[in-house]
Amino acid sequence: MSDSDRLAQNAAQGNVAAFAELVRLHQGKLRAFLRRMARGDAALADDLAQEAFLEAYRKIAQFRGEGSFASWLAQIGYSRYLMYARKHKLESLDDSIEQSHGTEAALHAKLDLEAALARIHTAKRAALTLCFAEGYSHEEAARIMNIPLGTLKSHVLRGREEVRTMLTAWKETP
Repeated sequence: MSDSDRLAQNAAQGNVAAFAELVRLHQGKLRAFLRRMARGDAALADDLAQEAFLEAYRKIAQFRGEGSFASWLAQIGYSRYLMYARKHKLESLDDSIEQSHGTEAALHAKLDLEAALARIHTAKRAALTLCFAEGYSHEEAARIMNIPLGTLKSHVLRGREEVRTMLTAWKETP
């Protein structure tokens, strides 16, 4: 049993400090995932993460330890994002890219990658982000997204190809 699982059990028994520790341990990863889903909108990602943590706190007794606490939390965050996206029709929003530090070439590569990810369908973006940026296994990512494993693998494969095609086209553009 992981530290997060033990903390979740303690939080389910009413230990507020245990839940606070879960928040401390997992907020960075959840916010990073939601920031990618929200196309770089850090404020939206923070709002969604806060909503996800509130929902997790209310439902902590429902965490059964069948997967990791992080994947259970990411599933809640992803669900919150989908609800927000449906309500606000996020798929039609213009791309917004978070600025980062580094060499000019690295910055351009990161911006191009973020822009390409922002242009692909939500499910493909989530699958790529969960598997590559967040390090979840295909099985965990499928559980987070509440889709069959085969569907997740298709999203990863097709998403990678779409991103690769965009990046190649942009690189060849003078």
